[in-house]
Amino acid sequence: MSIYDIPLRTLTGEPASLDDHRGKALLIVNVASKCGLTPQYEGLERLQKRYADRGFTVLGFPSNQFAGQEPGTAEEIATFCSATYGVSFPLYEKSDVNGDQRHPLYAALTETADAEGQAGDVQWNFEKFLIGADGQVVGRFRPRTEPEADEIVAAIEAQLPA
Repeated sequence: MSIYDIPLRTLTGEPASLDDHRGKALLIVNVASKCGLTPQYEGLERLQKRYADRGFTVLGFPSNQFAGQEPGTAEEIATFCSATYGVSFPLYEKSDVNGDQRHPLYAALTETADAEGQAGDVQWNFEKFLIGADGQVVGRFRPRTEPEADEIVAAIEAQLPA
């Protein structure tokens, strides 16, 4: 099964899938509104604006699994992201990224190792997974790696469709 086949729901509850983004490079991020790393939304939005017209998009997946740092409703999350950070990239429904109720997308993503060779559970909010235009996971960046860090920007640029 391809990641494009995994059923998703938008933040507003509409059926969706990554197939809507087939052929693009994707940066999938578990996000939270009340986390010390929440200002990373700024860098994620800058990446979105910088590369959107070159076949790239950020995809945000709110999760409340880390110290209850995403307690809001879908409407509250949407309002916060838009009003506070001007988020223009797609947001999906709140999901578990670890544990027995882990979303199938994250079950697939967490099989990928980070730069140190560590796979498995998401460590915290704002862990980033880079998907190539071919639908393969090509990079995993831990939460404290800023969205515009050199290694992420270089990885994104290497994955942009020709």
